[in-house]
Amino acid sequence: MLKRNLWKLILSLAVVLWASVSLFPIQDREFPVYVRDQAEARSEEFGKLLDEAKARYDAKQAPSVFVGLRDIANERKIDLATLYFPQIPLESSLRNTTKRNNLLLDHLLKKSKGHLQLGLDLRGGVAFTLEVDEKAAAQVGERERTEKLGKAIEIIGDRINGLGVAEPIVRPVGANRIEVQLAGVNTRDNPEVLDAVKKPARLDFRLVYPNARPGQADADVPPLYEVKTIEREGSKGETITDELYVKRTAEMTGDGVDSAFPTVDEFGRYRINLRFSSAGSKQFAAVTAEVARQTQELRSRGGDPRASAQLAILLDGKVYSAPGVQEEIAGGSAVITGQFTRREAEELANVLNNPLDLPLLVREQYEVGPSLAQDAIDSGVRAAVIGTALVAAFMVTYYTIGGGIALIALGFNVLIVFATMASLGATLTLPGLAGIVLTLGMAVDANILIFERMRDELALGKSLPSAHTAGYDRAFTTILDAHVTQLAICAVMIGLGTGPIKGFGVTLAIGVFSTLFSVLVVGHLILDWLIAGGVVKKLAMMPPIRIGAVDFVKLGKPAFIVSWAIVLASAVLVFVKGDKIYGIDFLGGDIATLTFEKRLDPSEIQKIAVSQGITETTPTYVSPIGGGTETLRIETPFDQSAILVKALKSAHPEAGLTQIGENRIGPSIGGEVKKNALISLALSMVIILLYVALRFEWGFGVGAVVASIHDILMTIGIFVLFGHQFSAPMVAAILAIAGYSINDTVVVFDRIREEMKNNPTGNLRDIINLSLRRVFSRSILTSVTVLLTAIALFVAGTGVMRDLAFTFIIGIITGAFSSVFIASPVFYWWHKGDRGKVDADDKRKVYDWEVQTKASR
Repeated sequence: MLKRNLWKLILSLAVVLWASVSLFPIQDREFPVYVRDQAEARSEEFGKLLDEAKARYDAKQAPSVFVGLRDIANERKIDLATLYFPQIPLESSLRNTTKRNNLLLDHLLKKSKGHLQLGLDLRGGVAFTLEVDEKAAAQVGERERTEKLGKAIEIIGDRINGLGVAEPIVRPVGANRIEVQLAGVNTRDNPEVLDAVKKPARLDFRLVYPNARPGQADADVPPLYEVKTIEREGSKGETITDELYVKRTAEMTGDGVDSAFPTVDEFGRYRINLRFSSAGSKQFAAVTAEVARQTQELRSRGGDPRASAQLAILLDGKVYSAPGVQEEIAGGSAVITGQFTRREAEELANVLNNPLDLPLLVREQYEVGPSLAQDAIDSGVRAAVIGTALVAAFMVTYYTIGGGIALIALGFNVLIVFATMASLGATLTLPGLAGIVLTLGMAVDANILIFERMRDELALGKSLPSAHTAGYDRAFTTILDAHVTQLAICAVMIGLGTGPIKGFGVTLAIGVFSTLFSVLVVGHLILDWLIAGGVVKKLAMMPPIRIGAVDFVKLGKPAFIVSWAIVLASAVLVFVKGDKIYGIDFLGGDIATLTFEKRLDPSEIQKIAVSQGITETTPTYVSPIGGGTETLRIETPFDQSAILVKALKSAHPEAGLTQIGENRIGPSIGGEVKKNALISLALSMVIILLYVALRFEWGFGVGAVVASIHDILMTIGIFVLFGHQFSAPMVAAILAIAGYSINDTVVVFDRIREEMKNNPTGNLRDIINLSLRRVFSRSILTSVTVLLTAIALFVAGTGVMRDLAFTFIIGIITGAFSSVFIASPVFYWWHKGDRGKVDADDKRKVYDWEVQTKASR
């Protein structure tokens, strides 16, 4: 037994070790305390430097101890890594003291932070407002400026949220500003974060004047050229500055660049590789051919075979490199070299892949408090705990020892999900926590499938070890098919989606892989060990949920008609309501800024808002970075802020509220995100159809797609019918419903396929009814586990968490309904009730008339 399961044991232990390293520490540590502990050499001397940095911070000569320490080290040319942190290896090729210090301190700051950051709703963060440079904006029309501002919002979102899991807020404010809110970032310690966000990343390839250099005798600036500087590293690591005559206009811009990515040369130095588009390759070949011609002229005129004309590569007006060119370069790629650290190379490649059309200026920087009140956070966490506890209690009650093993596997699942999120730099929000809890409710489905299959094998008189092996083998294909279809949906969301759509795809994919590992490896390992070791001699379970001889196929037609009538009515309601179904995330709204004499609890503000009929309100307290008056900002739907401010003043005159400003904010979910969400859903349906058709048969594929579309439309319709509005988390919830629906449907179809093989003489109607009766217990049990978590979140949660739970309650019920009364009947109707038309894996097709003839004999 040990030999058979050794690889599972080693793999499980390795995953636990990796997850622990990735997830812990969870909480942030104070940077001065952490960095003092990490100094392994000359600790007393380093302590004095740290005290001096703290003194600068206390005297307001530095915004933080981090910046104070960095400034001291760079001013005095102290190599911190060599003197105090020899255990931390830096890039061997990097000798510049300033860059080494910056790299080291950035590393230490990152290590001092908890690995899983809390979101803006739970902890707050930092925010800044970017304004379009008016000089640049004046050169384009109003319409073009609006388009470029919208494009800038998408680009900034891509820069700071490449995987879609960082949960930032990026939205327009007024006509020419963009507000960015980031969780887990502190501009006092990391002011460079603004540069990475607002950098235009204009890439130019310009000619260098070949016949003279600045500083030469009688050398005037040539016409059409200007003096530019370029930095290089000297033999001792010092920075040397050279001057060049660089042409004012570019021969080529970054428009021809298809992609950029950092690489390392043979000496360990970082550089940025550029790949050109087809048109860009031709343009770059023409530019380098011109520089090569200048090189030949230089050599023929001066006689120096090493002479070379140069091509300057500039980013935002700064020369990063000016390589010599000896011949035309037609390979479709180029390299930017320079004194790059790894972080600089990665950030530069990132901005080159997402260049801005308009330069942006920082107008405001401020810290924002959590958007949820503490009691709302407490109730949300409490709801998550209750939901998890209910699932645990249900599994242990129903499956006893098996349920306990399922909970251990579930613990592995949770650990892997959180560790992977931490590794990806994800931000945990309250809706995100609710989504994870609901995902865990669905994750026990794989365990239920295995246990129910084992029940079937035990009913046939098999021993427990044999039942375990056979039950696992029979459930394996079903589990794999169900999860592969979900992974296909994830791939579409990650490939086509942006922002929260892409983020949800990443998170769902993590959940799928962690579920497969925790159930098929960890759970199977434990149960196999207990059974083979004689610890468990009997797998006690509560009796299965039985249902009589119900003709599901007969009930399919009236159920189909009634169900789709509800969908149609809901669609009409959605059309009639129009934009009223969307919240601030989709439409935008108003922000009222107020000063106050006494703080009001955010939950109290939201209660008063609800009393005034304002359903969506987000109050946050804002503190300017560098000192200043703390203010209260309240987000409301359009034209509602004045009503709320008046009500707040009336209810709490002691707060001394005074409105000092109001701004209109645009949507944080732009049109591009909505379009990508719809495209992702449509393509997901196509992939489901193809996969199920190839894995099963075309009729199964059609049934799966019809059921999925039904569940999505039904969920949206009922959600709107009860007066809810769509926000960013609701998009993720709808996509989750699609994943849940196909999972349920595939399980049913897998059983139908199996019964068709086991009953070669049965007609199609009887086989479908038999299959549905046999999976009925599993469908109910799975629905119950997810419903328990959803109901707990709905009852004990608040705000968005309740909306999320409500969406799942609808989706779970419709998903279970559709797999029985939509997907299966559609499969039956597709083949007109004739088994012979089903392209099954049988060696010989059996037609219903043959079945009837055999029966009559």
